[in-house]
Amino acid sequence: MKKYFVSILLLLSISFLFAQKFPDNSLGRLKSIKKGANAYTLETSYGVAKIMVYSPEIIRFRISKESMDQDFSYAVVGTPQACKVSVHETEGLVLIQTDSLRLEISTDPVRFTVKDSHGNFLNRDDPAFGTTWVGEEVTTFKSLMEGEKFIGLGEKTGNLDRRGEGYTNWNSDVPGYPVNQDPIYASFPFYIGIHDLVSYGIFLDNTFRTNFNFGASNNRYSSFGADAGEMDYYFIGGNSVSRIIENYSWLTGRMPMPPLWGLGFQQSRWSYFPDTEVLDLAKSFREKKIPLDVIYLDIHYMDAYKIFTWHPERFSKPKSMIDQLKNMGVHTAVIVDPGIKVEDGYKAYEDGKKQDIFLKYPDGTLYTAQVWPGWCNFPDFTNPAGRKWWGDNFKGYVDNGVEGFWNDMNEVASWGGGKTSSIVHFNWEGKGASYRQGKNIFGMQMARSTYEGTKSLMNKRPLILTRAAFSGAQRYTAIWTGDNVASEEHMMLGCRLVNSLGITGMPFCGTDVGGFMTDDASASLFSRWLSIGTFTPFFRVHKHYDFKKSEPWSYGPFVEGYSRNYISLRYRLLPYIYSSFYETHSKGIPVNRALVIENTFDKNCWSIAYQNQFMFGPSLLIAPVESTKEITKVYLPKGDWYDFFNGKKYSGEQEIMIECPLDKLPVFAKGSSFIPMQSIVQNTSESSDTLFLHFFMGNEKSEFNYYEDDGISMDNESGKFMTRKFSFDPLSKQLIIDAPKGSYKSKYKVISLVLHGDSGEIKINGKAEKAKDAVIDILTSLADSDPLYTYASKFPENVRIVQIRNLNDRMVIDLK
Repeated sequence: MKKYFVSILLLLSISFLFAQKFPDNSLGRLKSIKKGANAYTLETSYGVAKIMVYSPEIIRFRISKESMDQDFSYAVVGTPQACKVSVHETEGLVLIQTDSLRLEISTDPVRFTVKDSHGNFLNRDDPAFGTTWVGEEVTTFKSLMEGEKFIGLGEKTGNLDRRGEGYTNWNSDVPGYPVNQDPIYASFPFYIGIHDLVSYGIFLDNTFRTNFNFGASNNRYSSFGADAGEMDYYFIGGNSVSRIIENYSWLTGRMPMPPLWGLGFQQSRWSYFPDTEVLDLAKSFREKKIPLDVIYLDIHYMDAYKIFTWHPERFSKPKSMIDQLKNMGVHTAVIVDPGIKVEDGYKAYEDGKKQDIFLKYPDGTLYTAQVWPGWCNFPDFTNPAGRKWWGDNFKGYVDNGVEGFWNDMNEVASWGGGKTSSIVHFNWEGKGASYRQGKNIFGMQMARSTYEGTKSLMNKRPLILTRAAFSGAQRYTAIWTGDNVASEEHMMLGCRLVNSLGITGMPFCGTDVGGFMTDDASASLFSRWLSIGTFTPFFRVHKHYDFKKSEPWSYGPFVEGYSRNYISLRYRLLPYIYSSFYETHSKGIPVNRALVIENTFDKNCWSIAYQNQFMFGPSLLIAPVESTKEITKVYLPKGDWYDFFNGKKYSGEQEIMIECPLDKLPVFAKGSSFIPMQSIVQNTSESSDTLFLHFFMGNEKSEFNYYEDDGISMDNESGKFMTRKFSFDPLSKQLIIDAPKGSYKSKYKVISLVLHGDSGEIKINGKAEKAKDAVIDILTSLADSDPLYTYASKFPENVRIVQIRNLNDRMVIDLK
């Protein structure tokens, strides 16, 4: 119901416009055009528009009723690139053309139509409405194409296809949110439209409350608009959905390589205390042989919930505790909230006042609200001095050995926070802005301040996590989907949220595995959720203090065993996962990929029955299923597919029925794909000598770019890393392992090539090699020497292993 409220408001606005002589309130008749360097300013009888070509595939539209604001963005880091642009003017039409896009501008009134280089319609303004103002509110209306589908907007509930829905971006603290709640914690105003075998993207760069309508309560238009500010949007082209995502991530920035330990398993609770409980928790993981890399400390580690403090009794010697955890291979992460308690003598409060870095009312008094410590002031993260002040204050944490920083309550949340005064003033880099403009950016800028400060202090990669965010936050932080609920519906919703966040440039993301709120997490629900979490970029269990504990062993011995197996699988897959993160870092393609990214025009991938399925990296298809089911239907897109846990081969473009007991999540390896793996380790600081390179025979050409660096330092930013391309040609049946590139030396001493499927005589660089036939177990974490481990059955097909010890040369492997 809430989603349709946006649509009703828009319809009322349109009715109002007709009553007020509608054309007078939309972008009017072209009066003049001023040409610059790939930029064109259009003055109209009502409003002004500036068109800027950023690349052959990206065009920016700035539209204002009056003069333009100063050009500034927290989200966009891409700058206009030199490219060929031609301009032609005829009566009634201005044509701006690049190698990839054709922008047609009608002149009376000014309306925009975008086609691709072949003349196919991509997107066009609604002829009557175009860009329209109602008071401060500005909305752009686009003609709704027949059969058009929409994906994106990041952390939004609902179906994969946004068609027929309306959404609002207004970062909000909604604990235990319903599965159809909108808005929730974060705003990513970017979507992709798909129709008639073409696709396009639109990013609305406006931090005020924004509204999107994808044909909700109408069959005429889609629209996007903001409560105030400019209509400032980027039209993003590309010959595929993945190319559009790549272009968008170039525009808003890509994530840095994370610390390798941030990809391991992470355990959290509100809260673990005192320090002895934290140490006992780590010891239990080690004793039970369940891999673990991170433990989180929630608000009870602080003295009276005051940030930058430690509780004098619960955590009297934090450095000693953290050192002991490090000796067990466990990293420590702490929660950090933005509220600074108003308390005389409290160092952070006194220094923040002295440095004048808190948010204020327009009359200069400090903005104050209630959160965990009581009445608090809040740093202004849009003030450069405020960001530096915040970052510098992490020195105490860093000196004690903390390496992870969990940014919470940054919507901005406060008791009664939904009623925060709109007159609160932000610095906005010295330009000044209201709370209405600053609210959606607050969480992103807090995460930025935390990242920049801790990275400088640590001189290595920190792990930053945030609840609230805006487009561009991926440059600084991971995100989790907030205070979810222990239910089947929330588990499945979490898959769609993570996939949608990946589409909108926020790839390092995850849910609270097992559900944060309520005691309804049965043993079966936790077990299934943890198996799904294994194939999620950010993998953390977190539970509310008022509900039963949620460690893997707290649900009984069977779930403990299932958890050990899947968490161990996560660690075996780390070479594959880390390489997938490198693709995200370098190209913006997410780790978790909705099937429609690569199978955009396969109608089955849009089906509600299969909308939760996703690719985990380029090679693994995951089919999430409720814990109440023991058999389920799965859709396999084009290509060949192998059941990852028993090796059974399937042809693609078909629906199959498959058993899914709790210890077997439906997971499939794609034919012609590579999956590098390692032996089981208990944490990421442990070494593994052998890289198990799994290859699944298929009929398509393929490539996989393998990546290594030290996983900790920032040396990769100065070029100290290694890449290596694996490729396969089905016509020649040749598998090629290119020579490694880069200055980093691989930690692996042996490559064990594991061939799945029918392969003939094996030759390496023309020399016949004897392969060892093998039967590989799949889901038993006890098999230390094998990369796949045991489910109930064995691989039925012929699996063969070839040992390769020469790691430095190019190898051509014939499989005829």
